[in-house]
Order: sequence, then structure tokens, then C-alpha cells
Amino acid sequence: MKTSFHARLLNGPFDDPGLYVRLLREGRSLLFDLGYTTGLSARDVLKTTNIFVSHTHVDHFIGFDSILRVCLKKENPLKLYGPEGFIDCVKGKLRGYTWNLIGDYPLTIEVSEVTEKSIRRTNFKAQNSFIPEESGTEPFDGVLIKDTFFNVSAAVLDHQIPCLAFSLEEDYHINIDKSKLSKLNLTVGAWLGELKLAIRENKSDSIFTVKEKTYAFSEVKDIAGITKGQKISYVVDVAGSENNRNKIVELVKNSDVLYIETFFLDEDRKRARERYHLTAKEAGSIAREACVGKLVPVHFSPRYTNNSEKLIREAEVEFRK
Repeated sequence: MKTSFHARLLNGPFDDPGLYVRLLREGRSLLFDLGYTTGLSARDVLKTTNIFVSHTHVDHFIGFDSILRVCLKKENPLKLYGPEGFIDCVKGKLRGYTWNLIGDYPLTIEVSEVTEKSIRRTNFKAQNSFIPEESGTEPFDGVLIKDTFFNVSAAVLDHQIPCLAFSLEEDYHINIDKSKLSKLNLTVGAWLGELKLAIRENKSDSIFTVKEKTYAFSEVKDIAGITKGQKISYVVDVAGSENNRNKIVELVKNSDVLYIETFFLDEDRKRARERYHLTAKEAGSIAREACVGKLVPVHFSPRYTNNSEKLIREAEVEFRK
């Protein structure tokens, strides 16, 4: 399957978590968690439109400051999503600085705080020295974003505090048949992006210009084939309770790739319970039950620094049963 999401982990499994997802041919990117973000270029950061934070423990949120520093003159809003208490955490970060000379900066940070039943929204504008401006509350039905290209869903899980897990799913994938393109004597170009958008938005009255000639939607639509969309999911810092497990399985079901913490070995599951983390065996079992295509173990406890292979092996063995 051709992919629309190009995902890469920001750091190693013993370092702060973070997943950067570039939306191919879209000119924009998404970021899941804000651990150390020094592996991102300024270009990467400026392409980021939405950031999804699982919770605000320091290893998942310390990168906020470096993202903010790059984005101060960003024209388009930077949209952040996090669990209960998230708005106060962002407000606290912003209050740590003096903002008396940024009145002409364009940045707006749109913050969404997610609970089991609602999403509360607050804006922070540079032109107003990042003083919070409430923008409303609405019901939460599990979906954070519904775009013409993709959806992002979330589940509220237990890490002794609320913690969010996320899935990113393409509605469907549009493939261009190059042989059909050639038969019609059409060339590759920006118009193909326009065609895909017209298909997604069901705009059958669209007109396309190729090599100074115009074509109706009906003349070119058959060069595009529709296949199953891509799905990737991200789960970190959750207790291995039955309630959490059921929510995770439902959220990540049929993911092509699941990034999931394997913090402890099963032999240390008592410690895992005390710290509200998954074991590698639990992660593998969840992935198997959810019928995911590929399991990527992430976020390892430092106690296994010299034995990371054992964590990976335990998760894979359980996954492949």
C-alpha cells in the first residue's frame, strides 16, 4: 500500500517520546507528544499544524518551549490537544516569559483540553501577550479532527492522571494510475492534487488545466483509484488495567502501525502496576487483539538500558502468538 503518512520517532526508546508525522504532498505535519524536539529542523516545526500531547509529565511536554520559540512568527494557528488540566499547563508555560514586545507577532495558539465527555477550547494570542481567551466547550465523541484527508481520534486513559492515546486515519487512499495518465496524454503536476481534493470533497463540477488545456472532472476522474486508507496509532504511559486495555483495542483496531510503550518486562509487572505503565507482554497482547499490522515498541524504562532486546522480543513474541 502506498502511504500518505511518513512517521518517524524523534528520539530513541530510552529518551523522551515523540512521533513526527509528515502528510505527504500536503505540505503539513502532525506531532504526537513534546519530549525533546531538538531532532526537528525549523522547517519541520513550521510545517507542524497540530500537536497532540498525551499528558504533561516532563518527558512528554518539555519540548513545548523550543516549538514556541520557532513558531512565534508563524502566520497560521498552532493547534494543541491535551488531557484534563492541559490549558492551565500551557498557560503556566507561557506565563514563565515576559511578552511586552510581541504585539505585532501573528501567532495564535489554539488549545483544546479533552475529557471523557467534552472538549474545552482556549486561545492564546501573541498580540494579546498570550492572555488566555476562552472560546467555548463542546461535546467529545472520540474524534478530535475530521479533515477531508484524515481523522484523529483519542481515548482518555488512566496513568493515575488522565492520559490520551491517539489514532490517525486516512479516510481512503487515492492512487494515480500512470498508465491511464499516459493514455490520455496527461502529465504529472499540481493539478493531480487538485483532482484528489475534488474527489475527497465530491466536487464533480471541477475543471482542471493541464498543458494549457482544460478537462472536466468526468474526463479525468478514472485515472484515480481508491484503496483502503492508512492508519497509525500512538499509545504511551498507561496502566495495564482492563478498562484501559478495552479502550486501547477499540481505538487502535486494524492500525497499519501501532507505536506503543513497552516500559517494563512482564517479570516486573508489579512495578508496572505501581507506576501505571504497560509491560511489553501487555503491549504485544493488545496489538494482537487489535489486529494491527506492525508493532513498534517505544518508551522503555531506563532499568533495561543494557537489555532492550528483551523488551522488544517479549512484545513481539506475544504479538505473533
